[in-house]
Amino acid sequence: MTECIRVLIADDHPIVRRGLRTLLGSEPDMALVAEASDGQQLVELASRVEHDVILVDLVMPGQDGISAIDEIKRREEGARILVLTSFAEDDKLFPAIKAGALGYVLKDSSPEELLQAIRDVHQGRLSLHPTIALKVIRELNRPSPLPRSAQPLTEREVEVLKGIAQGLSNLEIAELLGIKERTVTTHVSNILGKLYLANR
Repeated sequence: MTECIRVLIADDHPIVRRGLRTLLGSEPDMALVAEASDGQQLVELASRVEHDVILVDLVMPGQDGISAIDEIKRREEGARILVLTSFAEDDKLFPAIKAGALGYVLKDSSPEELLQAIRDVHQGRLSLHPTIALKVIRELNRPSPLPRSAQPLTEREVEVLKGIAQGLSNLEIAELLGIKERTVTTHVSNILGKLYLANR
């Protein structure tokens, strides 16, 4: 028996949701388990409805798709999310991928392309619309304007950096590592210099 892919969708346009409902209903290996009309509703549904793939629009009222993706991924690291949007701009694309989307499909794609993208994401494979894939490749190939640091971070600086990434204060990092807060401040200053950053 073929495994059924449970799909949760989020789009603020009822006509788009109806079209997706019809499309998914025509596939024997897919089932629509729930639909949301905004990001907040999506986050709530994702926490209580069993799903395999989340299909999400980026521009929705209230909580947008990008922040919803970010919140879902923080709660459920293994969530498989596919963006379905009309927007191919960098300011939507890269934040969505960084937030944890595994696929990015434009709404002008064919139904067959969308269905294949759902299957690919369900299998844990990356699925990008050709226009999007080209943008990602160009971004990856673009040289950094910053020179490489001649001084790599020390082991202790890496430990401090991990604390910063977790949102800890200098005092909390000091307590965690068993060192003085002044020492942490020095390490933070060194990290910022080596990574060409203006602030924490």
